Amino acid sequence: MATDPQPELFTWEFATDPYPAYAWLRENSPVHKTALPSGVEAWLVTRYADARQALADQRLSKNPANHAEPAHAKGKTGIPGERKAELMTHLLNIDPPDHTRLRRLVSKAFTPRTVAEFAPRVQELTDDLIDKFAAKGEADLIHDFAFPLPIYAICDLLGVPREDQDDFRDWAGMMIRHGGGPRGGVARSVKKMRNYLAELIHRKRENPGDDLISHLIRASDDGEHLTENEAAAMAFILLFAGFETTVNLIGNGVHTLLQNPDQRARLQESLAAGETGLLATGVEELLRYDGPVELATWRFATEALTLGGQDIAEGDPVLVVLAAADRDPERFTGADTLDLSRSDNQHLGYGHGIHYCLGAPLARLEGQTALATLLTRLPDLRLAGDPADLRWRGGLIMRGLRTLPVEFDPEQS
Repeated sequence: MATDPQPELFTWEFATDPYPAYAWLRENSPVHKTALPSGVEAWLVTRYADARQALADQRLSKNPANHAEPAHAKGKTGIPGERKAELMTHLLNIDPPDHTRLRRLVSKAFTPRTVAEFAPRVQELTDDLIDKFAAKGEADLIHDFAFPLPIYAICDLLGVPREDQDDFRDWAGMMIRHGGGPRGGVARSVKKMRNYLAELIHRKRENPGDDLISHLIRASDDGEHLTENEAAAMAFILLFAGFETTVNLIGNGVHTLLQNPDQRARLQESLAAGETGLLATGVEELLRYDGPVELATWRFATEALTLGGQDIAEGDPVLVVLAAADRDPERFTGADTLDLSRSDNQHLGYGHGIHYCLGAPLARLEGQTALATLLTRLPDLRLAGDPADLRWRGGLIMRGLRTLPVEFDPEQS
């Protein structure tokens, strides 16, 4: 075991590079109880084998009602999902059989075939966004590219009219900038988004289209027993979970490639030759190496259990640290080294088990399209400024940059 003292968790220094701290935990306290910034005590699971077990263990419930802390129901624990009761009934907060029923209703929107049919629209959005800054020779890739791309894509999928999508971009921007906090502009943005979705559901019921919200409404009308609140909550979580993860996949991915020029050059050479194999394995490696989701969303023990040698009491919160598990040297050779051609790569970046990310095929499509197009159209893309000046957004679940300033030769775009 290491003799270094236990590192501090959840500081700004930790947010900049959490991986040394996670390595210490994996070696010294792989299932570790700690006080979170909110004051809630939770177990952090950091080794790959334990993480994979926990993600599939149905004794670990997703329903916040199973948390032992009574204050949770009053909204005092800092656990997500309590802000508005009508937004709580979504895939991240429920267990079977309700989870099975709701997941079945939306799964058709994310099949490989459906996602493949959406690919031309993703490419169109990608090119349009790059067109807006290509002549300037500089951009903030988070604000100008990584953020709007998945917002517009998921809005198209849900059936949000084009003329309303900039409103969604503003509301989502407020939420992502402030980490989902419960006050001020964030609360107003949540309320506006909720009210808009309720109104849109009413409109789609009168005039359905070929979109996900219309599909949910038709399923409800055909006897699937989807309530209006469930439909609104489903649309809300698909929007929120479906865009922030992809923002971070693109942002973290570009940042990682800029920090690893040899790997980036390999990928550009592969793309120039018309090959796609390295792009596909490369996105999986970027998901493993510095993925968009740092900790899996909350789980709560429905009975006493043992995990990684630690006894976990009924009602205890458990957080699986995907970022730590995916750097576990017991599972991945050269775990701290980026290898875009890594073939044995069963990372946990999109989870595992029944809660495996439903939108993973769409996120992969967006990530592959975004990275391939950026590296092809802006071949000399480089970081503008000192890497040490980059700042990461605070928050417990997601890991992503606040900004990513880049520069490039506009004549090559």
